[in-house]
Amino acid sequence: MKIITIGIFCDSFFPLIDGVVMVVDNYAKRLAKYANVIVFVPKYKEEYDDSRFNYKVVRCHSLKVPFLDYSLPTPSLDIDFEKELRGQTLDIVHIHSPFTLGKSGIKYAKKHKIPVIATMHSQFKQDFKRAVKNESFSKFLTSIVINVFEKCDECWAVNSEVARIFHEDYGYSKLPRIMNNATEMLPLKDKEEKVDKLKKELNINNEKILLFVGRLNKLKNIFFLVEALKEIKDRLNYKMIFVGSGQDEEELKSLIKKYNLNDKFILTGKITDREVLATYYAMADLFLFPSLYDASSIVQIEAACQNTPGLFLRGSATSATVSDNINGFIENNNINDYANRIIEILNNKELLDKVSSNAYSDLYVNWDMKIEEVYKIYLDLIEKK
Repeated sequence: MKIITIGIFCDSFFPLIDGVVMVVDNYAKRLAKYANVIVFVPKYKEEYDDSRFNYKVVRCHSLKVPFLDYSLPTPSLDIDFEKELRGQTLDIVHIHSPFTLGKSGIKYAKKHKIPVIATMHSQFKQDFKRAVKNESFSKFLTSIVINVFEKCDECWAVNSEVARIFHEDYGYSKLPRIMNNATEMLPLKDKEEKVDKLKKELNINNEKILLFVGRLNKLKNIFFLVEALKEIKDRLNYKMIFVGSGQDEEELKSLIKKYNLNDKFILTGKITDREVLATYYAMADLFLFPSLYDASSIVQIEAACQNTPGLFLRGSATSATVSDNINGFIENNNINDYANRIIEILNNKELLDKVSSNAYSDLYVNWDMKIEEVYKIYLDLIEKK
């Protein structure tokens, strides 16, 4: 049987770390067991050693976009990149973003008459609203993204709510295939010993430990968390840990200082060591993720991997895979309700233990299982095309 060559295109990549980057990396390194895999991604000022990967990485120039965490790839202006892409013989293209590199992937697929898949990771309209602060222009920009997706043979959404949003709200012509995310993280070994050591390093004693992992960006609703925890600062002995970095980090620090919460908050910065990150998840009593922006965040699966349930907002896409009081918790988009629910959860040990166990059994999915399914779909689409 012929070994196929898979081209994966994404508008962000290491050393930047976010959910989409982690998805692309996990797809690529597992698909490399079955096929030749080439990942087409941006080049940044900060050098990165791509030789560590078991798949080929082809990078193109990018331009830093003011006021954003991301750079814009410019493949059409990079002669070497275009030459490298033209020299490849791909059997299928999978794009993970609908912008410049995603469009390059589609253009290649159409020219060579091979299948092209797109994964819908983000609620783009929210990004556009924040950037342009105009509803009509946001709709226009969203329609451009949808036109890109319409050129693909198949689109995948990371959960049922995201599929609904793209079809009903954004106007994509049909309901996308649902392809849930997963994680490469494994349950922590020697958990008690590693957690005790980390607690000592952080000078944590008897406090309840609350955790957020992700970009420190107001789109993630991080200021909502500070407001909620301000309400219960005298009712709960807690430590709130933010793991991550981002464009709104300084504003977050200022808000924490304004409410005299410095002794209750720990900001670790970005953590790239996966075992250290797993220890943070394992140490936490409750994972707080009130984002209305995220589609299906890898971090909620990582938390479940370490038996740590999450508290989400009702109506959010990230809550689509969660059943309240069963394998996670869902609360109203209201600061007081969210704050009170934190106390209610932490005061009910029996319920918390049950939900923690169910979070692991229901929500934890390893990438190895998921990529077997993905590869079979690739082969089917290639055969049909």
